[in-house]
Amino acid sequence: MFPSPSLVPPSRPPRPSPPPRHHLPAAPPRHALALGVGLLLLAFLVALLLRVDQQPFFQELDDRWAASVNDSAAEGSGGSDGFGGFALFLDRLGGPFGLVLPLALIGCLCVYGRWRSGLFVLTAAVVTNVFLVLPLKALADRPRPPHPWVLVNDGSYPSGQVFSAVTLVIVVAVVVFPPRARRWWWVIGASYVLAMMGSRTWLHAQWLSDTFAGVLLGAGACLVLWRVFEPLLDVEAERMASDSLWM
Repeated sequence: MFPSPSLVPPSRPPRPSPPPRHHLPAAPPRHALALGVGLLLLAFLVALLLRVDQQPFFQELDDRWAASVNDSAAEGSGGSDGFGGFALFLDRLGGPFGLVLPLALIGCLCVYGRWRSGLFVLTAAVVTNVFLVLPLKALADRPRPPHPWVLVNDGSYPSGQVFSAVTLVIVVAVVVFPPRARRWWWVIGASYVLAMMGSRTWLHAQWLSDTFAGVLLGAGACLVLWRVFEPLLDVEAERMASDSLWM
């Protein structure tokens, strides 16, 4: 016997599948949170070391690098030609003027309805500079190298200029470039960060270890925030795929 049609339970309508994820913004790496926290912790521990010992175990390496930079600068007279002029340009670019670039990016993203990416860029590239770099400078309280060639404030560790360069490179990679173009951007961004690191030591503004600390702190902050903002960025990516950003 067959059951009567009235006894057959109605079938549930299939759930609508979410729109496919767009390739922008990029999804964070699998272990982004753990890696980011580890990098931040390492930068913090070095700051504590500098607080209790102004002559840490890596000071000899810093002194040797500073001496080699002094020799190279003496050969080039440290003038505005060659790398000296380029270093001065990077100093201006990485200073307060450097905020123009992330703020301009935030404005462009918001114009196109990508306020979630704009919020991520604002937090990673602007807010963290105030709540991470400045307190860490105060904690480490490390003196600058002798006779800097540019105007600097107190606190050499970590390099705020390098931190800003790293955060800018990472947020641009996350919210601007698709996967194929992102590979080339990583090469360009790494070159920019290395140039910024070299310029800070060339100008006697920071020790070599300060520039590496800027890389650790910038990368760590971006990785943690990339993971924290992942739900918002996922929503934006799905809405980009369905052309409904403004909803």
